[in-house]
Amino acid sequence: MKITKDTTLAEILNEPEAGKILAKYNLPCLSCPMAKLEMENLKIGDICKLYKIDFLKLSKELNKLKKERE
Repeated sequence: MKITKDTTLAEILNEPEAGKILAKYNLPCLSCPMAKLEMENLKIGDICKLYKIDFLKLSKELNKLKKERE
């Protein structure tokens, strides 16, 4: 499955190494207690827009990771 703007944070974090990539981009949701309750609904595109994170760069790294694991 390819990471898109509609991919949820929960789906991304199913990949063991994805947390390291998200942390590299300073994604605040990783340490937010509220996000932990909403991970199934938080879409990575919305998160990137809200926190001004470059979605294209982030998704490229995440998709590369997924491809390497297949």
